[in-house]
Amino acid sequence: MPSKLYVGNLAYSVSNEDLHELFSQVGEVQSATVITDKFSGQSKGFGFVEMTTSEQAANAIQQFNDSDLKGRNIKVNEAKPRESGFGRGNRDRNSGGGAGRGRNRW
Repeated sequence: MPSKLYVGNLAYSVSNEDLHELFSQVGEVQSATVITDKFSGQSKGFGFVEMTTSEQAANAIQQFNDSDLKGRNIKVNEAKPRESGFGRGNRDRNSGGGAGRGRNRW
């Protein structure tokens, strides 16, 4: 069963290939992706690596968490599923519209 890892605190110069090469040291890498800004293409400083087995993923966490990659101590842990609405706030609350709903009327 594949296991997905979150890799944070990446230097902006780290590429998908750099992640793949590093994590290949502990097992078979299914995918390695640095997350980039969709407009500028600049790294957002984190990425995801998917290992073939959960044992390989556990070894990767143990070996690489807090280790140096291109001058930065990277953070490696199990990726958590994204919560719905994470970082977006509640769009229904205080959205305006309608008397007395979410706005101060001066």
